[in-house]
Amino acid sequence: MTPTDYALTDAQIVDVAAGEIRTGLAVVVKGGKIAAIVPEGELDSGVAKVSLEGRYLSPGLLDCHAHCFIGGFDDGTNVLPSELTARAGKHLKGMLMRGFTTVRDAGGADQGHRAAVEKGVFAGPRLFVSGRILSQTGGHGDHRGRADTCHCSAEIGGTSVIADGVDAVRKAVRENARQGVDQIKIMAGGGVSSPGDKLIHPQYSMDELYAIVDETERCGRYVLSHVYSDVGIRRAVTAGVRSIEHGNFLTAETARLMAEKGAHLVPTLITYEADGKYGKGFGWSDENAEKNDEVLASGLDSLRVAQAAGVNIGYGTDLCWSPKTYQGDGLMIHQEVCGPAEALRHVTVNNAKIVRMEGQVGEISEGAFADLLVVEANPFDDLSCFGQHENRVVSVIQGGRTVRDSTSRLAPPDAA
Repeated sequence: MTPTDYALTDAQIVDVAAGEIRTGLAVVVKGGKIAAIVPEGELDSGVAKVSLEGRYLSPGLLDCHAHCFIGGFDDGTNVLPSELTARAGKHLKGMLMRGFTTVRDAGGADQGHRAAVEKGVFAGPRLFVSGRILSQTGGHGDHRGRADTCHCSAEIGGTSVIADGVDAVRKAVRENARQGVDQIKIMAGGGVSSPGDKLIHPQYSMDELYAIVDETERCGRYVLSHVYSDVGIRRAVTAGVRSIEHGNFLTAETARLMAEKGAHLVPTLITYEADGKYGKGFGWSDENAEKNDEVLASGLDSLRVAQAAGVNIGYGTDLCWSPKTYQGDGLMIHQEVCGPAEALRHVTVNNAKIVRMEGQVGEISEGAFADLLVVEANPFDDLSCFGQHENRVVSVIQGGRTVRDSTSRLAPPDAA
């Protein structure tokens, strides 16, 4: 028997799709995947059994807008990439220990970070990387001070590439694809932290947006876009952008367009609460704080509008500079709008659709990866069990292998 061949018994299985708890079933894990879910009485007598003693068994969580490469407000100008990558290892391990077994990094992390996780150099979640974010001059990815007339800070240690014009954006997509990214991230509107733009202003011309999407789709990827304003969202979705990040000023009309086009919404509501608390401490200006208050005030409305239109709503955190320990706390914001069962779908099966891993992650089903959490509370009662203050996650299993265990029931991880 290997450490990934066993059956979990005496569990209350959290069926996120159905919104119900299933009992009396054993989850058989073989080769890192869920081989079968069978009545406990029908288990093969030869399989190793691990009793969860009535605890809840939940799918591993997904964060579709995380940042492992970014941790400080001045990272892009004062910290070398070598230090950023060293810190990324710490951030990735923290995400995994919190129960986020799959993460889409929304800018900064590249194929090297993904490879480090896959090769066991870093402990971390299954990682989807975006590489360098495409931004127009003066856009949300252009963090130069107004007196900086060169692109030096963007080229050394930055998370963005400044690309203007159809030819330049095509080249930027191709370069990211050459370096092995999983998806292409763009800035299609202003942001809270950037010094040279406003939230309401859309960015990139339609010709540039169409070129980005065309180039991206031809190499088998898709585009995700930072954007807040409704006009910016509409322009991005019209051009074929598949995943809208933030989207706080979404209107009902544009939400219907998103649903028609099959575009997804990834809200990042927890970051505004955290940044509102910590922003001045890490160097925000009054303008940054005012922008943050503006998007915080509209966040819940965007969830309600998207839900009413039938948009697939995911879950993201965007914790760049505030403590990443807030990663699970955004679930309590989501459940204010739709209740815990639906909010749990946001962070599991809905996010699995966004990263194109339906049936493989975010659910407990035959053939899926055995990414599992053992929880001492029913998530359908309250998702605070995944937050930082009332956390009830006692074990994390990734690909069938126990990476964290407080129950003394599961096999320990392989020796390092």
